[in-house]
Amino acid sequence: MLTVHHLGLSQSDRIVWLCEELGIPYTLKRYERDPQTRMAPAAYQALTPFGTAPVIGDGDLMLGESAAIIEYVAETYGHGRLLIRHGAPGYADFLYWFHFANGSFMPAALIDSICNRLPGGAGAMTALRARLDRAYDQIEARLGEVPFLAGETFSAADIMTLFPLTTMRVFSPRDISPYPQIRAYLQRIAARPAFQRAMQKADPGFSLPLS
Repeated sequence: MLTVHHLGLSQSDRIVWLCEELGIPYTLKRYERDPQTRMAPAAYQALTPFGTAPVIGDGDLMLGESAAIIEYVAETYGHGRLLIRHGAPGYADFLYWFHFANGSFMPAALIDSICNRLPGGAGAMTALRARLDRAYDQIEARLGEVPFLAGETFSAADIMTLFPLTTMRVFSPRDISPYPQIRAYLQRIAARPAFQRAMQKADPGFSLPLS
């Protein structure tokens, strides 16, 4: 049985959501953050060498990293659903946005979060924070062309991208009122029954910032 080790308010939301979208059986094991440090508890950090969320267990396998887990679960349990194959329409777009989420968007959001807390160095910080502006601008432009990041069809690229658009803003607040396409996209996502089930299971009582 697949086990999703879920750390509250973390990127492991993605994996719970993926399992609900695929309609596959899984066991959810929840862990709460340390109330003082807001870090993962020692038991969670011990699951993998790097010690970060998300993590899954499957038999003797313990696997970390969002993109690796999504590919593994989608292939192993979902028969490739939510992954766009080579040669299919939107394949290159899917690859780009699937990897953009953690390759560019999340690092830019983390830099922005750190810059919010550091005094001085305004010039350098402005240049660094501009990366996040570019990420939002690029996503806004893309969603002005198509309903989902890979094109007309919802895919794992959307699952990867939602965290930095929503939960990450809890840690580093950002006004998204200038981005109407992103706001409409978040409402489309929020209407998905699998997404609603996942959020109720992963972070009950948490109001995800969708606007």
